[in-house]
Amino acid sequence: MAQPATYPTLPRSVTRAHEARHLLALPGDVVVDEVEVLALSRFTATRWEVVPRDMPGADVPVGRMAGPGEPGVLRLSRHSSLTGPYAPAGQGFDAGLPSGTATVFDVVCPRERWAEPAPTDGGDKDGIARAFPAGLPNREEERVVSWLVATARRLGGSVRLDVGGAWDDAAGPHAAGTGVVLTPDPGAAVNLTVYSDVWLDPQACHRVIQAVHPRAHLATEGSPYQGPPAGIAERPLYPGEQLDADLRRALHAAADDFDIAALQEPHVLDGFGVTIDLGLDGWVTVEVAGEDTVPLLLRELPWVRSGCVAYRVVWDPPDLVDANREVPPHTHLVARKRSSELVARVSRALWDAAGGEIADESDFLVDPEDL
Repeated sequence: MAQPATYPTLPRSVTRAHEARHLLALPGDVVVDEVEVLALSRFTATRWEVVPRDMPGADVPVGRMAGPGEPGVLRLSRHSSLTGPYAPAGQGFDAGLPSGTATVFDVVCPRERWAEPAPTDGGDKDGIARAFPAGLPNREEERVVSWLVATARRLGGSVRLDVGGAWDDAAGPHAAGTGVVLTPDPGAAVNLTVYSDVWLDPQACHRVIQAVHPRAHLATEGSPYQGPPAGIAERPLYPGEQLDADLRRALHAAADDFDIAALQEPHVLDGFGVTIDLGLDGWVTVEVAGEDTVPLLLRELPWVRSGCVAYRVVWDPPDLVDANREVPPHTHLVARKRSSELVARVSRALWDAAGGEIADESDFLVDPEDL
């Protein structure tokens, strides 16, 4: 890949009044192809309108190759686009990006915000509420910002959000956004999902997971049916209810017969779980069920078109409040690190047994060799 110094610098202004501008800042070991793949993972309309010179072999069915000193333009949707790569500097201004930034992508999308500030009692794990104190993005801008944060987390980069008007002298200082820089913690994305066309029966799945952690427990056993409470047919449904006593007893008897008949039907298992109690670190749960909704990059695979099996490997932290802090306490970070390693090992074991594909929390595909 070319050195960042050969890239053009960021322009001062690229937006109109109804548009928002955000910056995606990436380290030097990230190539343009990786950004394209992550965009294809989230936006169905992704296509190159202008292909960067870093990608001379790219398929360009409708676009064109960039000229000398010209950035690429990746269309995310009808109204949103990503332009770059740029050098981490502006044309006569400081872009305000982290020191490790090697390349920058300029993202323009519709400016769509809620009219009221975000509630403060739900946590702000990614810092998005801090970047948009007057009102969170919604609709198209919410989708773009969510993707930018997920992409920065996956690629070890940062985002500088809401910089529209920051360097445009014609816009005036009142038009500038917050320009908050977020550097998502890659370790915060713990959960993984294995998508496969192979159904492991509960006992087989349990054995696979138990080989990774001996305390894995198959959670398919329920409580025996005890029937309705004694004497329920003799009591009115609510104070003042005038139902005839014989009719009430007949209705309850018919309901009992229906329940008994249902319980005697053959049991069809369409989902189950395996749990691992980690004590002070919380729980890791494997939720197994059929799945019709899969990550975008998997939808055209032959074995997915009629539905597949999803093995969701989920960490339940001991303290949800700590889990949703932008800067969690050290105890949470220690528990998260240990649990994420277990999630990775369990996911890899399930993939070894059932095959398929693995995706992270953002529906980005994960190479099993990286686990």
